[in-house]
This record gives sequence, structure tokens and C-alpha cells, in this order.
Amino acid sequence: MKTTVVRAVASLLVAASLTACGFQLRGSSGQYNMPFQSIYLAFPETSPLGTELKRNLRAGDSVRIENDASKAQALFDVLGETRGKSILSLNSLGRVREYSLSYTLVFRVRDANNKELLAPTEITLRRNIAFDESQVLAKESEEALLYRDMQSDLVQQILRRLAAIKPAA
Repeated sequence: MKTTVVRAVASLLVAASLTACGFQLRGSSGQYNMPFQSIYLAFPETSPLGTELKRNLRAGDSVRIENDASKAQALFDVLGETRGKSILSLNSLGRVREYSLSYTLVFRVRDANNKELLAPTEITLRRNIAFDESQVLAKESEEALLYRDMQSDLVQQILRRLAAIKPAA
């Protein structure tokens, strides 16, 4: 009981000291200063990654998502988006014990005059997942959760790269 109280007090002190120094958790894209006011995202309408990226950009208030490429200051071109699954290890019976999941996005960003603001960029994320054939449904759910986690991570990396673009002089 006493250690629980001590831990709780220590946690409160740490939290209070972090907020006092100005520390903030990374959140939505609102903290990113984009070098453009509007962007066209060339994702398919049904793309979960495109939907999440749009949601994060809209949360920032400073960027308008255009449905017409000719009205946008920046054009985000998707050059490739792939998900992969490969065997990482086998057990002594030759059955799969672990998989490696990958999510790769290749994109570039151009301005309204077709000048490249960000050269073709590839982001590849990987996650490992243990496999147990007696728990197939649970492992499928875990796999879907890992892909969603990679998608969120990918969106944050895209936002950082967009914010780092230097506007043409």
C-alpha cells in the first residue's frame, strides 16, 4: 500500500514538473507549420492512409485540402503503397513461428508549377508478430492492429516531412 502511494505521488511530481517546463505530448498536426496553405492528396478515395492524413492535416487549421489539383499550392503524389508479410522464423517442425510485417509508401510533393518540392521519398515501416496456429483469429486481429499502428506512424512521418519542406524563394 505504501509503495503505491509513493508511486502515485512520484508520478504526479513528474507530470507537474514536465508541464511546468513547457513540455507537451506530440499530438495532432496543429503544431506543424506547413509551407503551403492548400494541398491536393492523390490517394484513392478508399485509402485508409489518405483518410487519416487528411484528418490530421484538417486538425491543424492552417492547411486546406483541395479536391481539385489545379487549385492547390502543393500536390502530394502517391507513387506506391504496399503492405507485405514475410516469414521471419520457423519452429523445429518447420512451421511459422514469426512473421515480419512491412508497410511502404513512396511519394513526392510538387508545387502548382510542377516543380518538385520533395523528391520521391520512400518510408518503410516494419513490425514483427509472433504466430500461433491455435490462435489464428487473435493473430489476424493483432496483425490488423499492427498495420493500423504503422499507418498512424506513417502519417506522423509524412507530416514531419511536409513541414520540413523549404518553400521556393
